[in-house]
Amino acid sequence: MSEKGAEMPDRLTRLGILVGVDGSACSRAALRWAADEAVMRNVPLTLVHVLHTPEGSWSSWGLSTSPLPADFDQKRKEQALQVMDEAVRLIEDATEHSSPLTINTELLFSAVVPTLIDLADEAQMIVVGSRGRNALQRGLLGSVSTGLIHHARCPVAVIHDDTDQPAPTQGPVVVGIDGSPASELATAIAFEEASWRGVYLVVLHVWSDADGPDVPDADWYERRTATQKTLAERLAGWREHYPDVSVRPNIAFNNPASRLINRAAGAQLVVVGSRGRGGFPGMLLGSVSSAVVHAVRAPIIVARQS
Repeated sequence: MSEKGAEMPDRLTRLGILVGVDGSACSRAALRWAADEAVMRNVPLTLVHVLHTPEGSWSSWGLSTSPLPADFDQKRKEQALQVMDEAVRLIEDATEHSSPLTINTELLFSAVVPTLIDLADEAQMIVVGSRGRNALQRGLLGSVSTGLIHHARCPVAVIHDDTDQPAPTQGPVVVGIDGSPASELATAIAFEEASWRGVYLVVLHVWSDADGPDVPDADWYERRTATQKTLAERLAGWREHYPDVSVRPNIAFNNPASRLINRAAGAQLVVVGSRGRGGFPGMLLGSVSSAVVHAVRAPIIVARQS
């Protein structure tokens, strides 16, 4: 990691950037994004495909009580290997003209979400598509992405496959901060990502967590000046570490989720903390972060940590 990243928490890097693979359109989008991220960070890219193996009969799948075919597991393994081979070819083609990239693969037979959560302990970041091959509604997160953004112990990137609205490559990085430990990690990630990508950083701080009419009270304008000063002080150290990043701070009165969602329009990446200032200890996802992850179509990183 460069000197610029010295303030980032130290993490095991055996797996580098870890990306979930299942052959879906979202998985392919996540693969391409993860490969670019691994190249930028100069770390390995680890592709993992997890097969949940039912026992006994189709009833494990909720279908019938008939026994599973004798060659069921073998066929699923062959299909899984094909998915992995296709994923590796996709990455090799996508990174043909970039810096050399080390690609590792993991094929595991276990429960999907717990396995990915455990693997994330040895990764700088885990990247997943917003939904898997069985998702029915485009607006919903899949069970895997939902499980990871609530329980993984490293940053989680969620990637959509909206090919009709690709994320702009020149758009800014957007981060929402509120002074909580989770938002401090989000700030660190956002500055580093903006520096790697060579784009400006939009920093949004909303004074009140409340949702409602955007009608500031009489004292807001006085508090706004003090809030701007506090935000500038909070960002000063990061600006010193990342002099190449142009920062555009934004202060608002309320409605943090909707303001972040609006700011995400035209962004190439959005970063949020896993818990807001009102969060409790434990593996929680704040209401603002949750709303943003579900609504924003650009790639989004949830700044989770152990």
